[in-house]
Amino acid sequence: MKQASPISRAYAAVRGGLAVVGLGALIGFSVLPLQGFQFLRHLAADPFSVPATTTSGAIQASVETGDEREQRALAESIAKRWRIAESAAFSFVSIAYRAGAAHSVDPVLILAVMAVEARYNPVAESDMGAKGLMQIIPKFHLEKLLDHGGEPALLDPEVNIQVGAQILREYYRRFGEMQTALQMYAGAFDDPSSTYAHKVLAEKARLEALRQKAKKQPSQQNV
Repeated sequence: MKQASPISRAYAAVRGGLAVVGLGALIGFSVLPLQGFQFLRHLAADPFSVPATTTSGAIQASVETGDEREQRALAESIAKRWRIAESAAFSFVSIAYRAGAAHSVDPVLILAVMAVEARYNPVAESDMGAKGLMQIIPKFHLEKLLDHGGEPALLDPEVNIQVGAQILREYYRRFGEMQTALQMYAGAFDDPSSTYAHKVLAEKARLEALRQKAKKQPSQQNV
């Protein structure tokens, strides 16, 4: 048997290596994802440049703000005390803070009125026709409901709380004193004992203590 020359053996090795590379490339193309095809197409057009790639950074944890910490503490307490869903409690607290900011009313006072008036029942209705979380009697406040679609809108917690906060603000401006404003809100202006106002203010004091405690707690991180 004739022995192959060194040149022949080298040629055969190179050819075999190229065959293996070609087979590997074929397998690679069969499983290459779309991003790989795009890279190779770009490389064929300009082999000396590298296409830009977008990478997602690590998820940033946001620090809980003071208002968020207060609202979380209040909502958790309300949900437990009044046996309502936490999601509903969070919603009512959030709306109270928005309404308070819009009408310059302490949101904790708004929440206290909701507790005394309706026990956080958004569809509560009294024998006198008062409706919703803040037990608003439509016939006395029709002008405030015009922009919200009228009386049926009072069963929407957002509308009910916003209108209730507006009423509280008007009565406080009229009388310049919160106890009298609350008695007027309840339609009990002539009650010398101010029972309603005392109930609301007691509930407000309880909620205020929770708010102050939450302010002193370290912030949590939200991922």
